[in-house]
Amino acid sequence: MSDLKGKYAVVTGGARGIGAAVVKRFVAEGAAGVAIWDYDESAAKETAALYPGDRVLAIRCDVSDRENVKRCAEQTMEAFGRIDILVNNAGICRDALFVNMSEDQWDKVLRTNLNGTYYCTAEVVPGMIASGYGKIVNISSSAAHGNVGQANYSASKAAILGLTKTLARELAAKGITVNAVSPCFIETDMMNGIPETLSQTILRMIPMRRMGTTDELAGAVLFLAGDDSRFVTGIELPVNGGMFT
Repeated sequence: MSDLKGKYAVVTGGARGIGAAVVKRFVAEGAAGVAIWDYDESAAKETAALYPGDRVLAIRCDVSDRENVKRCAEQTMEAFGRIDILVNNAGICRDALFVNMSEDQWDKVLRTNLNGTYYCTAEVVPGMIASGYGKIVNISSSAAHGNVGQANYSASKAAILGLTKTLARELAAKGITVNAVSPCFIETDMMNGIPETLSQTILRMIPMRRMGTTDELAGAVLFLAGDDSRFVTGIELPVNGGMFT
Protein backbone atom coordinates (compact mmCIF):
# COMPACT_ATOMS: atom_id res chain seq x y z
CA MET A 1 0.00 0.00 0.00
CA SER A 2 1.29 3.45 -0.92
CA ASP A 3 1.94 5.73 2.03
CA LEU A 4 1.46 9.47 1.51
CA LYS A 5 2.46 10.47 5.02
CA GLY A 6 4.00 13.95 5.00
CA LYS A 7 3.04 14.63 1.37
CA TYR A 8 1.05 17.61 0.11
CA ALA A 9 -1.26 17.17 -2.87
CA VAL A 10 -3.45 19.13 -5.26
CA VAL A 11 -6.49 17.47 -6.83
CA THR A 12 -8.21 19.50 -9.53
CA GLY A 13 -11.93 18.88 -9.88
CA GLY A 14 -11.78 17.35 -6.42
CA ALA A 15 -15.21 18.39 -5.17
CA ARG A 16 -17.20 15.50 -6.60
CA GLY A 17 -17.03 12.08 -8.22
CA ILE A 18 -13.60 10.79 -9.14
CA GLY A 19 -11.79 13.78 -7.67
CA ALA A 20 -13.57 13.51 -4.33
CA ALA A 21 -12.75 9.79 -4.18
CA VAL A 22 -9.07 10.62 -4.78
CA VAL A 23 -9.13 13.19 -1.98
CA LYS A 24 -10.66 10.59 0.35
CA ARG A 25 -7.96 8.02 -0.44
CA PHE A 26 -5.16 10.55 -0.06
CA VAL A 27 -6.42 11.62 3.36
CA ALA A 28 -6.81 7.97 4.41
CA GLU A 29 -3.23 7.28 3.33
CA GLY A 30 -1.92 10.01 5.60
CA ALA A 31 -1.36 12.95 3.24
CA ALA A 32 -0.31 15.98 5.27
CA GLY A 33 -2.56 18.20 3.18
CA VAL A 34 -4.80 18.06 0.12
CA ALA A 35 -5.91 21.13 -1.82
CA ILE A 36 -9.12 20.83 -3.83
CA TRP A 37 -9.02 23.12 -6.85
CA ASP A 38 -12.56 23.19 -8.22
CA TYR A 39 -14.75 25.56 -10.22
CA ASP A 40 -17.64 24.90 -7.79
CA GLU A 41 -16.40 26.53 -4.61
CA SER A 42 -19.41 25.55 -2.49
CA ALA A 43 -19.08 21.88 -3.46
CA ALA A 44 -15.34 22.01 -2.75
CA LYS A 45 -16.03 23.44 0.70
CA GLU A 46 -18.62 20.73 1.38
CA THR A 47 -16.08 18.03 0.50
CA ALA A 48 -13.33 19.68 2.54
CA ALA A 49 -15.68 19.90 5.54
CA LEU A 50 -15.86 16.09 5.64
CA TYR A 51 -12.34 16.05 7.07
CA PRO A 52 -11.36 17.43 10.48
CA GLY A 53 -8.81 20.16 10.97
CA ASP A 54 -7.17 21.99 8.11
CA ARG A 55 -5.74 19.05 6.14
CA VAL A 56 -8.11 19.61 3.21
CA LEU A 57 -8.18 23.04 1.61
CA ALA A 58 -10.97 24.18 -0.75
CA ILE A 59 -9.98 26.69 -3.42
CA ARG A 60 -12.21 28.00 -6.18
CA CYS A 61 -10.32 27.39 -9.41
CA ASP A 62 -11.08 27.79 -13.10
CA VAL A 63 -8.31 25.66 -14.59
CA SER A 64 -8.92 27.19 -18.03
CA ASP A 65 -7.75 30.58 -16.71
CA ARG A 66 -3.96 30.79 -16.40
CA GLU A 67 -3.98 33.72 -13.96
CA ASN A 68 -6.59 32.03 -11.78
CA VAL A 69 -4.47 28.87 -11.65
CA LYS A 70 -1.44 30.93 -10.68
CA ARG A 71 -3.36 32.47 -7.75
CA CYS A 72 -4.53 29.01 -6.66
CA ALA A 73 -0.96 27.74 -6.66
CA GLU A 74 0.18 30.74 -4.61
CA GLN A 75 -2.63 30.20 -2.09
CA THR A 76 -1.77 26.51 -1.80
CA MET A 77 1.92 27.23 -1.30
CA GLU A 78 1.08 29.74 1.42
CA ALA A 79 -0.93 27.07 3.25
CA PHE A 80 1.26 24.00 2.65
CA GLY A 81 4.73 25.29 1.79
CA ARG A 82 5.12 22.85 -1.10
CA ILE A 83 3.22 20.65 -3.55
CA ASP A 84 4.46 17.07 -3.86
CA ILE A 85 1.59 15.56 -5.85
CA LEU A 86 -0.62 16.95 -8.61
CA VAL A 87 -3.68 15.10 -9.90
CA ASN A 88 -5.02 16.75 -13.07
CA ASN A 89 -8.62 15.55 -12.90
CA ALA A 90 -10.72 18.60 -13.82
CA GLY A 91 -12.51 18.19 -17.13
CA ILE A 92 -15.73 18.82 -19.01
CA CYS A 93 -17.71 17.32 -21.91
CA ARG A 94 -19.58 19.18 -24.65
CA ASP A 95 -20.64 16.26 -26.83
CA ALA A 96 -21.84 16.45 -30.43
CA LEU A 97 -21.15 14.78 -33.73
CA PHE A 98 -18.23 16.54 -35.39
CA VAL A 99 -20.38 17.94 -38.23
CA ASN A 100 -22.66 19.57 -35.64
CA MET A 101 -19.96 20.64 -33.18
CA SER A 102 -19.63 24.38 -32.67
CA GLU A 103 -16.32 26.16 -32.31
CA ASP A 104 -17.40 27.15 -28.80
CA GLN A 105 -17.94 23.48 -27.86
CA TRP A 106 -14.51 22.64 -29.21
CA ASP A 107 -12.76 25.56 -27.51
CA LYS A 108 -14.34 25.10 -24.07
CA VAL A 109 -13.36 21.45 -23.85
CA LEU A 110 -9.80 21.99 -25.08
CA ARG A 111 -9.29 25.02 -22.83
CA THR A 112 -10.48 23.17 -19.73
CA ASN A 113 -9.17 19.65 -20.31
CA LEU A 114 -5.89 20.26 -22.14
CA ASN A 115 -4.94 23.86 -21.37
CA GLY A 116 -6.04 23.34 -17.77
CA THR A 117 -3.70 20.37 -17.42
CA TYR A 118 -0.88 22.46 -18.89
CA TYR A 119 -1.54 25.48 -16.66
CA CYS A 120 -1.70 23.46 -13.43
CA THR A 121 1.36 21.43 -14.30
CA ALA A 122 3.34 24.52 -15.29
CA GLU A 123 2.63 26.07 -11.90
CA VAL A 124 3.77 23.12 -9.78
CA VAL A 125 6.72 21.73 -11.75
CA PRO A 126 9.28 24.41 -10.82
CA GLY A 127 8.75 23.69 -7.11
CA MET A 128 8.99 19.95 -7.71
CA ILE A 129 12.25 20.41 -9.60
CA ALA A 130 13.62 22.52 -6.74
CA SER A 131 12.76 19.82 -4.18
CA GLY A 132 13.88 16.94 -6.40
CA TYR A 133 10.56 15.15 -5.95
CA GLY A 134 7.17 15.14 -7.61
CA LYS A 135 4.27 12.94 -8.66
CA ILE A 136 1.96 14.05 -11.46
CA VAL A 137 -1.07 11.94 -12.36
CA ASN A 138 -3.16 13.02 -15.34
CA ILE A 139 -6.69 11.71 -15.80
CA SER A 140 -7.13 10.81 -19.45
CA SER A 141 -9.88 8.53 -20.78
CA SER A 142 -10.54 5.51 -22.92
CA ALA A 143 -12.09 8.11 -25.25
CA ALA A 144 -8.52 9.20 -26.06
CA HIS A 145 -8.54 6.30 -28.53
CA GLY A 146 -11.67 7.63 -30.25
CA ASN A 147 -15.37 7.86 -29.43
CA VAL A 148 -18.33 8.87 -31.58
CA GLY A 149 -19.74 12.26 -30.64
CA GLN A 150 -16.68 13.28 -28.63
CA ALA A 151 -14.16 14.64 -31.12
CA ASN A 152 -13.31 17.53 -28.80
CA TYR A 153 -13.14 15.40 -25.64
CA SER A 154 -11.20 12.61 -27.36
CA ALA A 155 -8.71 15.09 -28.82
CA SER A 156 -8.13 16.66 -25.42
CA LYS A 157 -7.62 13.32 -23.68
CA ALA A 158 -5.33 11.99 -26.43
CA ALA A 159 -3.26 15.15 -26.17
CA ILE A 160 -2.98 14.62 -22.41
CA LEU A 161 -1.44 11.20 -23.10
CA GLY A 162 1.13 12.78 -25.40
CA LEU A 163 1.89 15.45 -22.81
CA THR A 164 2.24 12.78 -20.12
CA LYS A 165 4.77 10.74 -22.08
CA THR A 166 6.80 13.79 -23.07
CA LEU A 167 6.96 15.24 -19.56
CA ALA A 168 7.87 11.82 -18.19
CA ARG A 169 10.98 11.84 -20.36
CA GLU A 170 11.86 15.45 -19.64
CA LEU A 171 11.37 15.30 -15.86
CA ALA A 172 12.56 11.79 -14.96
CA ALA A 173 16.07 12.94 -14.08
CA LYS A 174 14.58 15.62 -11.81
CA GLY A 175 12.94 13.06 -9.53
CA ILE A 176 9.46 13.64 -10.97
CA THR A 177 7.21 10.91 -12.38
CA VAL A 178 4.37 11.70 -14.77
CA ASN A 179 1.70 9.10 -15.50
CA ALA A 180 -1.87 8.90 -16.76
CA VAL A 181 -4.94 6.92 -15.74
CA SER A 182 -7.52 6.21 -18.45
CA PRO A 183 -10.93 5.19 -17.14
CA CYS A 184 -13.89 4.10 -19.22
CA PHE A 185 -17.35 4.09 -17.65
CA ILE A 186 -17.21 4.98 -13.96
CA GLU A 187 -20.21 5.21 -11.63
CA THR A 188 -20.64 8.94 -11.10
CA ASP A 189 -23.67 11.22 -10.82
CA MET A 190 -23.43 11.89 -14.55
CA MET A 191 -23.41 8.20 -15.47
CA ASN A 192 -26.15 7.34 -12.98
CA GLY A 193 -28.46 9.76 -14.78
CA ILE A 194 -28.34 8.06 -18.18
CA PRO A 195 -31.38 6.12 -19.52
CA GLU A 196 -31.64 2.44 -18.59
CA THR A 197 -31.46 1.32 -22.24
CA LEU A 198 -28.17 3.16 -22.73
CA SER A 199 -26.85 1.80 -19.44
CA GLN A 200 -27.50 -1.76 -20.58
CA THR A 201 -25.76 -1.08 -23.90
CA ILE A 202 -22.72 0.23 -22.05
CA LEU A 203 -22.61 -2.79 -19.75
CA ARG A 204 -22.57 -5.14 -22.75
CA MET A 205 -19.46 -3.31 -24.01
CA ILE A 206 -17.53 -3.99 -20.79
CA PRO A 207 -16.19 -7.57 -20.41
CA MET A 208 -16.65 -7.38 -16.62
CA ARG A 209 -20.31 -6.44 -17.24
CA ARG A 210 -20.30 -3.58 -14.77
CA MET A 211 -19.11 -0.02 -14.48
CA GLY A 212 -16.08 0.86 -12.43
CA THR A 213 -16.36 2.68 -9.12
CA THR A 214 -14.75 5.95 -8.16
CA ASP A 215 -12.93 4.09 -5.36
CA GLU A 216 -11.38 1.70 -7.88
CA LEU A 217 -10.15 4.59 -9.98
CA ALA A 218 -8.86 6.38 -6.89
CA GLY A 219 -6.86 3.25 -6.05
CA ALA A 220 -5.11 3.43 -9.42
CA VAL A 221 -4.34 7.11 -8.86
CA LEU A 222 -3.05 6.33 -5.36
CA PHE A 223 -0.58 3.79 -6.74
CA LEU A 224 0.85 6.28 -9.22
CA ALA A 225 0.92 9.08 -6.62
CA GLY A 226 2.75 7.00 -4.02
CA ASP A 227 6.30 5.74 -3.71
CA ASP A 228 5.39 2.17 -4.69
CA SER A 229 5.47 3.50 -8.28
CA ARG A 230 8.76 5.39 -7.98
CA PHE A 231 10.24 3.52 -11.01
CA VAL A 232 7.07 3.93 -13.08
CA THR A 233 6.76 6.93 -15.38
CA GLY A 234 5.23 7.73 -18.75
CA ILE A 235 2.54 5.05 -18.64
CA GLU A 236 -1.16 5.04 -19.47
CA LEU A 237 -2.92 2.86 -16.90
CA PRO A 238 -6.31 1.70 -18.27
CA VAL A 239 -9.07 1.25 -15.71
CA ASN A 240 -11.81 -0.12 -17.95
CA GLY A 241 -12.95 -3.62 -16.96
CA GLY A 242 -11.24 -5.14 -19.98
CA MET A 243 -12.72 -2.91 -22.68
CA PHE A 244 -9.30 -2.41 -24.24
CA THR A 245 -6.28 -4.71 -23.99
